[in-house]
Amino acid sequence: MKKILGIILGLLLLQNVCLAQTGVSFVYINGSNNNDEKMSNWYVEGVQKLHPVLKKKFEKSKDIKEVFLNTEDYTINEEPVIFFWGDKSKNDLEFVQQQLDLSKAFSPTIAYKVRSMLAAYLHDAIWVQKQHNMLPILDDLNETVKAESEKGNKVILYGYSAGTFVTYEYMFNKLPYINLDGLADTLGFSDSIKQFIKEHPIENTCISALSKAKIGIVSENGNLLFRPAETISEENYLALKDATENYCVPDDTLKGVVNFASPLVLFYSDLANPDYELNYYNKLMLKYILEKGLFFLTVNYREDPLGFPSSRNLTIDEIKKLADIEINNPKGFIYDNSSVWSKRSVLFAHTSYWSSSGTFAKAVVKAFTNGYKLQYDTEFQEKVLKNNRSKIKFEML
Repeated sequence: MKKILGIILGLLLLQNVCLAQTGVSFVYINGSNNNDEKMSNWYVEGVQKLHPVLKKKFEKSKDIKEVFLNTEDYTINEEPVIFFWGDKSKNDLEFVQQQLDLSKAFSPTIAYKVRSMLAAYLHDAIWVQKQHNMLPILDDLNETVKAESEKGNKVILYGYSAGTFVTYEYMFNKLPYINLDGLADTLGFSDSIKQFIKEHPIENTCISALSKAKIGIVSENGNLLFRPAETISEENYLALKDATENYCVPDDTLKGVVNFASPLVLFYSDLANPDYELNYYNKLMLKYILEKGLFFLTVNYREDPLGFPSSRNLTIDEIKKLADIEINNPKGFIYDNSSVWSKRSVLFAHTSYWSSSGTFAKAVVKAFTNGYKLQYDTEFQEKVLKNNRSKIKFEML
């Protein structure tokens, strides 16, 4: 009898251990030129090769275990989650190629081939940036993230090439960093609506929810436009409450983003313009990332002609000063590692992250480790800052 009770107790303990573990899903997002069967297969096969290597490197890293994996007994899921948007641009690209074929009869062969190459590599990157193309993709991606959340999984997004546009726009539109109390005061909501908000509270919302509830929308020229405060009713607010649940990232689901082979800076250079209104919301997003414990990494091969560094690596104190924002109790970090040797030629470096999976996985872990230490290890931080000061001094000579 004691033996049977012991077996039952052991099974119950094992079940509790299994229940305590939380799965982490790596969600991979494709880039440009993946819209035909050959290229989509190339992408999927690449992910299948890369994922087990990344998983193993994450699990072997002492720093990642201490900072991330052991926080809630996380385990990285065996199977990658592939989010594929390349097929959505196929019809538009075919139209461009038809127009190109018309020019074949009168264009020099070299000019025709250059046009064809530019269309193949740049069309999708330009196509996905357009708001009417991007927004449905973000909704689809959020459904993927919500499905993982419903399974009890946390999510890390991996954006490849033009997929980095999707990860950035996803965070910008879907992270719930907009405080409704502050928004009500800013827009001058009526006292009755303010009272209604207090009686039906929503902690935070996201830009997508504002749009779906027809309260605010991002215009084509980069302004967040709101409907007149006097026209916002209790029905609009309740619609916003529903939209927040349906169209924002589920609470505590997104744990981090890794962008690689990233041309983000090239295509989003307007973020450097201080008069660009959306920079105000980018600051709120940055504050949210750091305070909520998310990580945002950029990893590029130095031979990759389309791998642009996202920013200079800054401490949180430097970020607070430059962005002019208050960051309270930070736990997250942002880090760029764009100096990785791929040992590939310039011609092939952009597509070699899959074939050099060991090098890339090691670089991601290094970016995570150094990014965390730069913010939260005072000895490491001082060493980096001292090195930076020496570089600046040398450059001024």
